[in-house]
Amino acid sequence: MDPARSAVLLAVQEALHNLSTSEDGGHILSTLGALKRYLQGAENPALPGEQEEFARMHFSAVLRCLVGRLSPGWLGLLPDGQLEDLWASFFLEGPADQAFLVLMESIEGAAGPSFHLMKVAQLLARFLSMGRMAAVMEGQCRPPAEPAFPLLQETLLTKVVGLPDQLGNRLQRENLEAFLPQNYFPLLGEEIMRALQAVVDSLRGGWDCSISFLSRVLGKACVHGRQKEILGVLVPRLTALSEGSCLWQRVCWRLVESVPDRAMEALLMGLVEVAAGPEVLSRLLGNLVVKSRKARFVMTRKILFLQHRHSTPTLQSLLGYLAMDSQRRPLLVQVLRELLETWGSSSAVRHTPLPQQRYVSTALLICLVHLGEAELWDSRDELLASLMAGVKNRLDSSLPAVRRLGMIVAEVASARIHPEGPRLRFQYEEDELSRELLALAAPLPGADSPAEADASPSVAPVAAENPDRGNADGGVPQAQLEGSGSDLDSDDELVPYDMSGDQELKSGKAPAYVRDCVEALTSSEDWERWEAALRALEGLILRSPAAVREVSVELAKVLLHLEEKTSVVGFEGLRQRALVAVVVTDPAPVAEYLTSQFYAVNFSLRQRMDILDVLTLAAQELSRPGRLPKAPQCGSPSPSSQPSSTPAPAWRAVVEERIRNKTRRFSQGSARRGPDARPNEFNLVAGYFFFPLLRHFDRPLVTFDLLGEDQLVLGRLVHTLGALMYLAVNTTVAVAMGKALLEFVWTLRFHGDAFVRQGLLSAVSSVLLSVPAERLLADLPDELLEARPWLADVAEQDPDEDCRLLAVRALLLLEKLRHTLVPPAPP
Repeated sequence: MDPARSAVLLAVQEALHNLSTSEDGGHILSTLGALKRYLQGAENPALPGEQEEFARMHFSAVLRCLVGRLSPGWLGLLPDGQLEDLWASFFLEGPADQAFLVLMESIEGAAGPSFHLMKVAQLLARFLSMGRMAAVMEGQCRPPAEPAFPLLQETLLTKVVGLPDQLGNRLQRENLEAFLPQNYFPLLGEEIMRALQAVVDSLRGGWDCSISFLSRVLGKACVHGRQKEILGVLVPRLTALSEGSCLWQRVCWRLVESVPDRAMEALLMGLVEVAAGPEVLSRLLGNLVVKSRKARFVMTRKILFLQHRHSTPTLQSLLGYLAMDSQRRPLLVQVLRELLETWGSSSAVRHTPLPQQRYVSTALLICLVHLGEAELWDSRDELLASLMAGVKNRLDSSLPAVRRLGMIVAEVASARIHPEGPRLRFQYEEDELSRELLALAAPLPGADSPAEADASPSVAPVAAENPDRGNADGGVPQAQLEGSGSDLDSDDELVPYDMSGDQELKSGKAPAYVRDCVEALTSSEDWERWEAALRALEGLILRSPAAVREVSVELAKVLLHLEEKTSVVGFEGLRQRALVAVVVTDPAPVAEYLTSQFYAVNFSLRQRMDILDVLTLAAQELSRPGRLPKAPQCGSPSPSSQPSSTPAPAWRAVVEERIRNKTRRFSQGSARRGPDARPNEFNLVAGYFFFPLLRHFDRPLVTFDLLGEDQLVLGRLVHTLGALMYLAVNTTVAVAMGKALLEFVWTLRFHGDAFVRQGLLSAVSSVLLSVPAERLLADLPDELLEARPWLADVAEQDPDEDCRLLAVRALLLLEKLRHTLVPPAPP
């Protein structure tokens, strides 16, 4: 045996014996002082070979002995905490990895809350605050003198990343602030930066280093869900250091490349969210997406197609990173092709939630901004085919938001993919989403490619094509404002006369009778008389209900087929209000006529939806409690006509008001009379409105197929039936209506269109609200039992957010119904 090794072994064995058996404080102090000379940095150090031998073979045994002796009595053998300071110095100054493992081993082996456990935990907190964790990781970056033990690195990795969980489980309510995850992982990020700085210094000095352990620590922390805490410290520091240093860039690339595949996804997700722009991502990742298949899958598939939680700046950073290097740009073209293929899929339109469709559309527009015409040329036909398929599928959707999304993307994408062809133009209402998407489609500032320069006017909003729109506020153009001055003649500065309040004189006289209105609307060639009849019709219907009942069905037929022959302001509203007034005046025959015409052959989809709207509004009016007829409108009122003065009140009202003001009353009750009690007029005619609409929904016609392409009308029908069911509350026919509606819902419960499913779920809630609870359980128990698991499944798995919310509301109504009829047992 080597004499040096023999001397160290004898000294350590003697010291361990003394520490284990002695109760003399002075003896223990001298023994620890003799052992401390084997640590680096001691005042009277031992030989380097002896120090190395002690650190490699005996240090862990000494630490375990010190931890085993830890107790209040043992630390009190010397005054003023001398023994405790010397005891702690072995853990804070010796080899960091062994000290860390012994401390964690002691904490895990503690039986429960005790003095021993708290002292070791406090010492571990000091260990972290002094930067010793960086020494632990730095020691694993240097090439070992002997073959490394994989088990040791795996143990260190588990202890380093899992420290907050282990300490939280052991200390529970007495846990220290340093061990909380929100405090520990930012500290771990700082320690990783210190270890990386030591690695860079060693590389500059010509020493070989490996950062695979740091990569594994970073990846495992991200897998634990702590990307925000640790990357929030690392990314800003690495961004600043790698900006002007090629060495730091290479270290960053190697740091990410060495992360295991199982942790690559979690790391890249965090990096994409934290990195401030594509330039930062490019410096930190390099061409990782080209080298690593896992990274390529995460960056080009997982983030874009399988998730939709990332923000628009995150998508811009990711796709901008793919566009920044010539080796990565082919991946961007491939991403665009797959995005358009997904965007054009009819299955994706039906089964993908709206937020994810917005997400894919946003990514698609960002890709188009980064790609030029030359890169799109090779796959232009394929891209156009996918685009047109997506436009068709979205325009067929029942949801307005989906249709608007298809219009915006079609306008922008067609202009970029096929700039020389005719431009697609749609009419849609501008909202926050449309403005955001059009802003994304704007060309990048400083773009040099001619394709981007040519396409810049084509992606602007449609409103930009009207040069006069900027002066729509009534102001004078800027050039005229600048040119007006004292050099102009005074006659040219005359202020024009304000004619905004003038009204156009109508030569036609409004009809005074309903029959005259019918005649004017059907056979008159005098368009002013035709318009006057349309405007006066609602007031005449409300004023003369008896006359209306004589021609109610004929009048409804005329209004249903009425077409706008002149540019009448508010034509659709006038026609609809007149139809509603006819239905309210003579409900049974008119409702029977309208419901029979809903399934007739020679009607457009617009007319069928008008029928549904009129039935809903009329039922709402009929079911209103205390309903009073509207004041009849005489003559031909114009939208802009206003009364010149307020009519004077009658003399009787004036006298009564004066008496009421002068009379002193002693009663506390209100003098006002409530509205007269009236029966629900919808009660007698609800069946005429409801049941005919259910009669032929599954019978396809030549031009009308509710279960086929006309799903928009089906959705409106379902919503109308739900509204009629809700308005039939407290009516005698409500139970029969509810049973028929639930059977209808059960037939269509798995419909692929989200708008239809929303109507079905609303209809279920309407049944639960309108049918009395006792009758529900007496007459519809089987339907309720079948509906409950279906509603639970929709609430958990339906892709549409509104459907999930409506299902939850229906389940709450079912639960409320159960508690109403079967109260919970008292505790």
